[in-house]
Amino acid sequence: MVLLTLLHRLGARHKWSLRLAHFNHQLRGKASDADEQFVRRVARRLDLPIAVARADTKAFACQKKMSLEMAARRLRHEFLARTARSQRVRRVALAHHADDQVELFFLRLFRGAGGEGLAGMKWVAPSPMDSKVRLIRPLLDIPRKHLEEFAREEGIRFREDATNASVSFDRNRIRHELLPFLRRDFSANLDRTVLKSMEIVGRETECIGEAARSWLERGQTGEFAQLHVAVQRQVLQEQLLALGITPEFDLIERLRLTANHPVTIARNQTVLRDTSGRIRKNLGAGATDFNSAETCVPLSKKRGLTRFDGCVISWRMRSGSNRSRGAAQRSRLECFDAERVGAVMHLRHWRAGDRFQPIGMSHHVKLQDWFVNQKVPRRQRRELVIATTADGEIFWVEGLRIGEGCKVTHETGRILEFSWSRERR
Repeated sequence: MVLLTLLHRLGARHKWSLRLAHFNHQLRGKASDADEQFVRRVARRLDLPIAVARADTKAFACQKKMSLEMAARRLRHEFLARTARSQRVRRVALAHHADDQVELFFLRLFRGAGGEGLAGMKWVAPSPMDSKVRLIRPLLDIPRKHLEEFAREEGIRFREDATNASVSFDRNRIRHELLPFLRRDFSANLDRTVLKSMEIVGRETECIGEAARSWLERGQTGEFAQLHVAVQRQVLQEQLLALGITPEFDLIERLRLTANHPVTIARNQTVLRDTSGRIRKNLGAGATDFNSAETCVPLSKKRGLTRFDGCVISWRMRSGSNRSRGAAQRSRLECFDAERVGAVMHLRHWRAGDRFQPIGMSHHVKLQDWFVNQKVPRRQRRELVIATTADGEIFWVEGLRIGEGCKVTHETGRILEFSWSRERR
């Protein structure tokens, strides 16, 4: 309510368009419904549009076999991202404060988090459910007691969640038992010290992350063993996340310490790290007729180079206003709409059931049928490199047409341009 008051007062001056979103987790019966009605009344008083949704969080947690806290977080963020998209909102303001940061530090410390986790929440970050929606936290460095004082002085009404007093949740035990003990018996400046440490850890982690992403985007080979251990771990974590695999510490260590040794992650699925530091996901049994190697290439830099199964791809980003056709007509060079491709591209080979919409066609076709029509020899079909978006849409097949969905149009803002060649064997 303090955040809403501040944004509403500043909104008129800065011509902001504000909207409210409230999610009812249905965890406290009539109290949860009273919260919802309270927010609706505030929206009417301030003449602001509001979106409201509700879900049975306990049932969802049971169904998904996750903790109540994690289930509530997932449902809430899905709702916020969905609402932001439907209302064409780019930023969602959240009221996390300094006390939340300190609690989160200890919560993650006890769970064995690395530097990225211990750095806590960021002032600005992408939504965990939609990277195009930005989460902003304007109150992140303000202690809770200052917010409460402001609310009293300004006469701002708010409702207190009764479950905040329960010590059945880990976060609440940290808030009500551990932190008061540490402040009293160890350091009265505990919060300031922890926040300073989080800032230091966060900056150092960002540096390691930049080094890892830079190494991946340069497409270097043969140097993985020479990287610092911290960078090695981050290189592996970046690739696992891009492949949709949870980057657990034990998995990262097994991949880091041993090259070319498959590690089982699920039924009929393994991953391995080759000597160059690249992770490949293999489908295992049932896919023996196909080459199941796969890798992921981040596209956050302006240019880069990567190697995959003998294919060398050099790529760069350029403005969509420069649509020179001369370059695109050169041999082994293609141009794509960078926004449609997304933040990463996956490189792999043909798989059973693959469908592809070649440029100029109004519908998708089976890739196998396309190979037959293009008279691609059988033995060559499984060797060709295929590029897909993060969503799995095929937008390039080596030596053949590009995909209709990622072609460059007059509306293209950024162009992904890449050329490829084959390494000599």
